[in-house]
Formats: sequence, C-alpha cells, structure tokens
Amino acid sequence: MHLELIVQDLYQPSVVDEHTWVNWFENWLQTPALGLPPGDAYELSLRLTSDGEIQALNAQFRQQDRPTDVLSFAALEVDFPQGADNSSDSAIYLGDIIISVDTAVRQAPEHGYSLRKELAWLASHGLLHLLGWDHPDEASLLLMLDRQSSLLRSSGFRDLVDA
Repeated sequence: MHLELIVQDLYQPSVVDEHTWVNWFENWLQTPALGLPPGDAYELSLRLTSDGEIQALNAQFRQQDRPTDVLSFAALEVDFPQGADNSSDSAIYLGDIIISVDTAVRQAPEHGYSLRKELAWLASHGLLHLLGWDHPDEASLLLMLDRQSSLLRSSGFRDLVDA
C-alpha cells in the first residue's frame, strides 16, 4: 500500500514531523476493520491550522460559527465503488482533514494527553470520518472512540498520558 499524504502545517516548529504523520496514517490505513476501499494507493491531505481558520470553515460548511477541533471533508461518499479496478497508477483520494492546533493545545491537558497524542487522536477521528464512520448516537460514538483508541495503540500510544 502506498500513501500520498499532503501535510500543511501552519505551526513551526511542528509538533509532529511529516514522516511521523505518514507512518501513522499508513499504519492506520492498513487496519482491516476500517472498511478502506480496495486499492494500492491512497491520498489525503492534512492541514494543521488556527481556531480562526477552522471557525471560518465550520461556519461556511457546517453553519456553526465557532471553532472546532477537527473537520473532515470526504472525497468518497458512504458507498465506495466495489468491484472497480482501483489498482491503477492513480491513488484513491480520500479527502481532507483539518485540525485546529489552537483547540488541540487547550484540549490536550483536559484529556490528560500530550499535544502530540491529541493531534494523533484528532487525525484518527478525521480519518474515520473520511472512511464513512459517523457518530449520530451514543452507540455509534462509543464504537468510533473504541476504533480511535485501537488506532492510537497501534501507533505506540498508551491509553493514558504520553510524552
């Protein structure tokens, strides 16, 4: 499996380097239970931004004029093209994940996480949304949170505080 990850990090120095992001997403995308569309190559973008920018996007696309921690814009809708030949040279574009680093900085201590783990948590949440996961009710939310925890453990994070 090949991953093309476009990282736009407006915060320098970065908390997480691009190589680490690629490793995390490649690891996560190899998890069979995610329901990834069949293919040899995938592409997605990750933008690490401010509360101001994510608030503008949240207002424009979700009609909620307030900052949020993560937004996902899926390129593929709920039903992936099954049986299609996705083994061509072109990557399957999954979509865009946008994370507010400002919000992550505030939330990390509330969750007992390092900023690095909070960013990974939000990125995994965004990835699940790109793959069609949602949490319209408590049962769906618990399932999604369990999947996120599993993804983070597979990337070497323990369940509680990490450096």
